[in-house]
Parts: sequence; structure tokens; C-alpha cells
Amino acid sequence: MTKALTNYDKIKISTAHVFLQYNQATMIHKYSLDYNSDWLYITFINRTYRINRKTGSVQWSDNDFEIIHEANHNEAMTIYDVLCYSKDRCHLSHEFININSLSSVRTGNLSTSSGFFQNTADFFNGKTVELRNACIALSGKELEKGDVAFKLNLFPFLPIIIRFWEADDEFPASLQILADRNTLDYMHYETLMFALTHLFSRLNEEMRNEKR
Repeated sequence: MTKALTNYDKIKISTAHVFLQYNQATMIHKYSLDYNSDWLYITFINRTYRINRKTGSVQWSDNDFEIIHEANHNEAMTIYDVLCYSKDRCHLSHEFININSLSSVRTGNLSTSSGFFQNTADFFNGKTVELRNACIALSGKELEKGDVAFKLNLFPFLPIIIRFWEADDEFPASLQILADRNTLDYMHYETLMFALTHLFSRLNEEMRNEKR
């Protein structure tokens, strides 16, 4: 019995077709991508992905594609957006700001007071050692300020900073996300939510791996 496509699957498939309309040579040059006649390669949150140059499908692997996994919606949509949408001369400002201060954000989606971020902070509470080790596993650079604070790469060319504080008698657990001021030159703000959702998923994955 064929598994029915979800709306997320349908969006991913339609966006793969959109990807094929863009100039792949431009993507290769802009981000210094590895490539061959069949695939473009890109690193996303410390993991290697490849995009099929004829179908637009996105896959990832942790062992040089001996074992292959299909990218999920958050992974694929983030990669498509960065490759297709980013401005021609996108560059970092090297100034980090709270993500809800990004100038183009007009809704509450990225507010650090939203349930999404608080739920994530609550999940990390009591797990500072595991969270720190997970950040290290994702090649993060440890920073000051916070019970756990790291600069991590969404992509090799696009960093993000997370700062986490444990709950105490007066305040709940707190999670702060800082992005480069020019992040929205690389992706739409809705896509940043996809990227952060996947980042937290990867941290969770590494935390589970440490328990095994």
C-alpha cells in the first residue's frame, strides 16, 4: 500500500521543481559548493547533504553516502531557500542580534517568549552537561555568558549563537538565540524557524546519542 503524501511532502516536491529553475553554477560559485555532474553538496548543521541536479531531491548521510537518508521538510526547505533566495551579494555583518530584532520580522513567530522557545528551554533544563556536549559534537565554539553558550554553524557561511540559562527559584529556564544582523539576506524569516527547529532536533539527537 502506497503511503499517502502529506502536505509537507507535497510542498517539498513542488519546491524541488522550483529549485531546478535556478542557476546552479551561481549557487556553486556563491557558496564554494562541492559538486559533480549529478549532485551539489552542502553542509547543514555539521552534516553533509546533497541535492540531485536533475530532480532537486535532497539527501543526507553521516558516512559518505554509504547509508542515505531523505531530507525532511525542515532540512530541505532551509537548503532550497538558502540556495535559491539568498541575495546576490549576501555577506555577514559580524554583529549578532536577538532574532526577534531582525528588521524584517513583523509577526511573533520568532519571539523568544513564544511557546516554541520556552518548550525547548524547558527540555534543556537539568541537562546542561548533555547540551554542552551536544554543541561540541556539532563543532560549536563555546562562549561566555550563559550556563551553556555556543556559536554554531547553520551553514559554514552562516553562524548562530545559542545561550541557555537553567531555571532557578525566581525564573524559568531561558533560551536566547542570536543571529547575524544580515541573516535574512540568506533566507526568509519563516525559513529561519525551519532551520532552528532542525538545529534543536540535531541537539536532541546528539544528547540521545550520548546516553547510549
